[in-house]
Amino acid sequence: MNIQIFGTAKSADTRKAQRYFKERNIKFQFIDMKEKGMSRGEFDSVSKAVGGAEAMLDDNARDKDALALVRYIYDKEDKLYENQQVIKLPVVRNGRQATVGYLPEVWKDWE
Repeated sequence: MNIQIFGTAKSADTRKAQRYFKERNIKFQFIDMKEKGMSRGEFDSVSKAVGGAEAMLDDNARDKDALALVRYIYDKEDKLYENQQVIKLPVVRNGRQATVGYLPEVWKDWE
């Protein structure tokens, strides 16, 4: 199992995801989205796994302008990649599988 957690230190759901894997002694790599976002390959893999850019949007994102831009533009994938601050956190990857948001009910099947 090769778990990657994309999130921020201030995100409560990101901290809960880290705690979930630590409690189960599952090693993971944490990538801080404030310092380094997802690469294009990682982004495309997650987007494909969760059902597209629309499923990745965080309705409660602070940057309402970027959220509105991504939501109403035709080519959502490219615009969301450019504005990763409106992605719902945490993004948890396990190979080709991925989740967006805090979803321990999905992660338990990865163990």
